[in-house]
Amino acid sequence: MDWSVSSVLCYAAGLCLLVQLVRFLCADADLTLLWAAAFGSKPKDKLCGKVVWITGASSGIGEELAYQLASLGAFLILSARREGELERVKRSCVERSRLQEKDILVLPLDLMERGSHEAIAKTAIRHFGHIDILVNNGGRSQRSLCLDTRMEVYEALMDLNFLGTISLTKCVLPHMVQRGVGMVVTVSSVMGFAGAPLATGYSASKHALQGFFNCLRTELTEHPGITISTVCPGPVVSQVVGNAFTEDLGKPNSNVGDQEYKMSTSRCVHLMLVGMANHLKEMWISQQPFLLFCYLWQYAPTWAWALTDWLGRKRVQNFRAGLVSGKHTVGVSYQDLKFKPFFSCVVFFYVFN
Repeated sequence: MDWSVSSVLCYAAGLCLLVQLVRFLCADADLTLLWAAAFGSKPKDKLCGKVVWITGASSGIGEELAYQLASLGAFLILSARREGELERVKRSCVERSRLQEKDILVLPLDLMERGSHEAIAKTAIRHFGHIDILVNNGGRSQRSLCLDTRMEVYEALMDLNFLGTISLTKCVLPHMVQRGVGMVVTVSSVMGFAGAPLATGYSASKHALQGFFNCLRTELTEHPGITISTVCPGPVVSQVVGNAFTEDLGKPNSNVGDQEYKMSTSRCVHLMLVGMANHLKEMWISQQPFLLFCYLWQYAPTWAWALTDWLGRKRVQNFRAGLVSGKHTVGVSYQDLKFKPFFSCVVFFYVFN
């Protein structure tokens, strides 16, 4: 069989595309972040000795961030409403690392009490002399239909997730501008650029964060030493669903479901630290099929809208029947779905989120 140069090039191109497709299907973050993980700066080299202020540090992603940063040798300021839980996290950080008690400051904070933020920020800065990185991780999710949700829930979501985050950032940012260096890392969500049922207020608050920090980044171009980074995780093992707002402020969410299909908190945080070490402006962190859905929203929004209209209707029906968040909501399991083609991947996103 005769092989021409063009034939060899065509086969090589096809093989390359196949390899890249397989890599993408096995990916759990956007390609830029995975490239940084493989070839970029290592978190240990860049984050050791940094002063990092973490909000929402009493559980979930914030708690795991504290543990991994402590192991890297970063100095920590831990904030959340529950001081007892923050003290528990501090003790665990000391036990897991070489840090001492004085290297970790527990600083209780309520993001909704914006009048207290300036004084708390001054306390944080005074304790270590400066802040290198602010991680805006505090917030709550939502599980309710718009027609059933009271306005007080929307107000609370915007106050907590958006205005509280902006308030604290504005208290810390002048300090970073004065020093000429710093990083603001904000944990948003894939819901910050996509849409799905049952999260109208939550998604709106995350869209607002995305817009704010994208604009802020452009305003700080004269300060190249300051990085504005946004993290967009998909489903991650945490208490976020259990703590989600429902249609009434005082009503707990009783339909949590299992978390088998979600990315581990440790993996999510490791990828976040890679992005921080490499000063990435935006990170998508999610397992397949959720990552595939992110790319669909970004590069093929017409397809995304067609699918969301159809699948969203099914998810609303399941929610009303009390089936959303369960492992077998449409009669199939995650193990059945995850090896099926693209369409099943998108179905999975809506059914199991």
